[in-house]
Amino acid sequence: MEELTALVPGEISERMKNMLCYGMEGYYLRVITTADGIKDLRNKRVIFGAELGDSGINIELFRMLEKIKMSGSTFMENSVGSVLISSNNELHSRDVARKIILYANMAGCMFPGRPVSEATGSLRNYNTQQKISPHLSLEEICIQETRTVVERLMDFQMNRLDNPNILTLHAGNYKTSNTFSLWKMVKDNLTNCNINEIHIENGSVRDCKGCPYKACKHYSQSNNCFYGGIMVEEVYPAIIDCDILIMLCPNYNDSISANLSAVINRLTALFRKVKFYDKYMYSIIVSGFSGSDIIAEQLISSLNINKTFMLPPKFALMETANDPGEIEKVENIRNRAAEFALNIKKLSKGHQKFYNN
Repeated sequence: MEELTALVPGEISERMKNMLCYGMEGYYLRVITTADGIKDLRNKRVIFGAELGDSGINIELFRMLEKIKMSGSTFMENSVGSVLISSNNELHSRDVARKIILYANMAGCMFPGRPVSEATGSLRNYNTQQKISPHLSLEEICIQETRTVVERLMDFQMNRLDNPNILTLHAGNYKTSNTFSLWKMVKDNLTNCNINEIHIENGSVRDCKGCPYKACKHYSQSNNCFYGGIMVEEVYPAIIDCDILIMLCPNYNDSISANLSAVINRLTALFRKVKFYDKYMYSIIVSGFSGSDIIAEQLISSLNINKTFMLPPKFALMETANDPGEIEKVENIRNRAAEFALNIKKLSKGHQKFYNN
């Protein structure tokens, strides 16, 4: 029986105990409750069980994340992770979940699509699922979701690619964008890949209208959307065909650009019909001052936790450059771009196996 390593920092509630007990029943379990207890997280299936209480602050959890961060970029190499999280109110849970994922991912941990079971104080985040299963209570739905997340983690298998199809989405200026310049450095190191680049022009994508579920579902049956346009004509087919999605995201006021945010929102109609569990997501993020981690966490929330894209190890290349062309002057930037490209190429069938199956 394969071992499951559970990082469960600090005191936990009865709800979290139930989530852990039901979710992990039948698996050989190793539980670590303190940062000092963490010795080796390579080649493991790792579940984070985080209790946030009223404040959203779990001191021992952040000590664990500090330990992971300070132990280097290979501390969780060849590992796969998921997150169980509980809060006493409606706040903090998603913020802390995506922060956990980012820290672990930077240390080499991979995350399958939809790797989080999230229990807010009222459990109203499960209201939509209850409409589908009205015979179940919110508590029962939460527990079942926890089991699903754990099983998805334990059943995860590496999806190796042969001549992968890469889709790059960007919305910047070709001539002045530091983010696009960094992508070109990465692209120069990608061989045996089919690369499709789609530039999202200003005004070409209208944001999601928020159609009723039935209307959205109706359009999705034909891979369509109420607004049509470039999303239906170019982006949807490219998403379906790609093995790897690369998001080029300059930091605009500590958020993803409006055009790319609209693209992510409009993926909902396609997602009604097509799930993305078999697709990988990477990102190249350039900030003028700071905050690249904020953009990375937004992508984790929207595309990994919500839209089910797999998050490969070290999914984000994050840099700082302000004036046009400044990215070219960053120390060792071409080496970093080459390393990032190599990280992508590790997904190929011909590369040495680096995940436990």
